Amino acid sequence: MEKLWSLEFNIFAMMAVGYLIRKIRIVGKEAERVITDLVLYVVLPCNIFNSFMGSHGGIGFSDYAAVLLVSIGIQVLSLIYGKFAFPRETPDRRCNLAYAMICSNAGFLGNAITEGVFGAPGLMLTSIYLVPQRIMMWSEGLAIYSGVSDIKGTVRKVATHPCVIACILGVAFMACGWTLPALLLTPVQQIGRCNTPLTMLMIGMILSEIDLRHAVDKTIARFTVHRLVLMPLIVWLACLALHLSKIVTGVSVLLAAMPAGATTTMLSAKYNRDPQFATRLVVFTTVCSIPAIFLWSLLLAG
Repeated sequence: MEKLWSLEFNIFAMMAVGYLIRKIRIVGKEAERVITDLVLYVVLPCNIFNSFMGSHGGIGFSDYAAVLLVSIGIQVLSLIYGKFAFPRETPDRRCNLAYAMICSNAGFLGNAITEGVFGAPGLMLTSIYLVPQRIMMWSEGLAIYSGVSDIKGTVRKVATHPCVIACILGVAFMACGWTLPALLLTPVQQIGRCNTPLTMLMIGMILSEIDLRHAVDKTIARFTVHRLVLMPLIVWLACLALHLSKIVTGVSVLLAAMPAGATTTMLSAKYNRDPQFATRLVVFTTVCSIPAIFLWSLLLAG
């Protein structure tokens, strides 16, 4: 419990630094984009690959298979849930709500959280968990906005994503008992360790731009409850019913409790599907996810 409180304090402290340096304009809007790309395409892949190099923390093939199946189940549930949970909204709002239910921020914020709570084994399971989400966000997710599903484009985007490549290489090295020479492994490890600080700085920068007085309406509030409370609750009960291991349950529930993904805003702007609403949706769920993740962490640690 003491470790969890320490982790939450460190996360809040790093977010506060990010909030401050953006608020007093030490860094600008362009820095947010650069840090996001740096994390997604360099730091996080190094961190994922390195997680497969150390102790596996007692997790085995059955845990990898379980978290993959849970993730597939969550994607199917999210797809159905998102299509039918908000029938009275405008078509543009329904697009944003459906996509945000499928595509959470698990690929950015989730990695840092699960690594902090469960260590390297948590990050290893997270990298497996995210494969179905990455497939869905570039297939069915894109089709929600465009009305067209590009199978070849989806395969290309998923297969060439640095995080997916790092996951495949990590699994291969672990299965074969290989390791990188220290000359190469050390810089990979040191770059990977920047993941949590940079991610939290980035979240803090995003929060600095929020005016909460205009960020929420009834629909956004209802979606936030669905995304941060009901969805992880359903996953938790399902994991308990299936008697899955504690770490698979914990990782699955925490990742199910992530806020709406930032790509919701980008795609809504590209296809002109009420981008202002999408931005408020992402921002408000991100703010509310901070206490929600903390409470879910406490519950899972109990």
